[in-house]
Amino acid sequence: MLIARTIDELRQHLAAAHKPAFVPTMGNLHEGHLTLLRHAKTLGDLSVASIFVNRLQFLPHEDFDSYPRTWAGDCAQLEAEGCDLLFAPDEAELYPQPQTFKVHPDPVLANILEGQFRPGFFTGVSTVVMKLFTAVFAGKAQGVAVFGKKDYQQLMVIRQMVRQFALPIDISGVDTCRAPDGLALSSRNGYLSATERAEAVQLSLALRQLGQDALAAGPALPAQLPLLQAQAMDHLRQRGWQPDYLTVRRRQDLQAPQAGDDLVVLGAAKLGATRLIDNWEV
Repeated sequence: MLIARTIDELRQHLAAAHKPAFVPTMGNLHEGHLTLLRHAKTLGDLSVASIFVNRLQFLPHEDFDSYPRTWAGDCAQLEAEGCDLLFAPDEAELYPQPQTFKVHPDPVLANILEGQFRPGFFTGVSTVVMKLFTAVFAGKAQGVAVFGKKDYQQLMVIRQMVRQFALPIDISGVDTCRAPDGLALSSRNGYLSATERAEAVQLSLALRQLGQDALAAGPALPAQLPLLQAQAMDHLRQRGWQPDYLTVRRRQDLQAPQAGDDLVVLGAAKLGATRLIDNWEV
């Protein structure tokens, strides 16, 4: 596996590639990330992963400084999976000056759900992804980037960004990778105590139940939805969670659903000091 620390090195290693397949990460890799890489290797002629903990997408009170950085283990896992090229810039390389030019996604999509509780998050995500895309795909007629569906809203934001900027990049979404009990794999799961880890699956279970209740409501869903969502939130609160949202939205744009829409249930909640997110398409 080749490792590039600068954009110039990255582009030199990519010079002969016709269709790079790219998996951006913040490191602390787990099976979910490796699943994305395996999928990427089927889509292009050279697999590229990146590791960069992006300061722009963390709020001041969040865990940028303490976010797990597991460089040696990450490299070993990527190499074992046959990753061709790892891009691992430091902040000075990716942001050599303050990043005053930023990508501000459509607020109709980006200021709801995660964007409501983490203001500016999707601006930080969109800006770093655009910069990584520019580094990886410059001069390429086509490319593909792979993202997990666990970050469902993020995937939608990035797809919309690529469409609106007419980037020659296919965005491939991969189903959420889960532990045997159904917990969505996440780098932040490592923050959970043993007791919290046993409880953590309840977020997934609550979302599944909310999805089933939404389907059962049928044509009455718009009228019943506020009560169904409130009940799901109360269920988690009674178990000691601090939920931000458990909600049912239509898949196409994450707006309030009408009867007959294809649905997705999404949730975010804190268990102790750890904030978890999950979703299910229903």
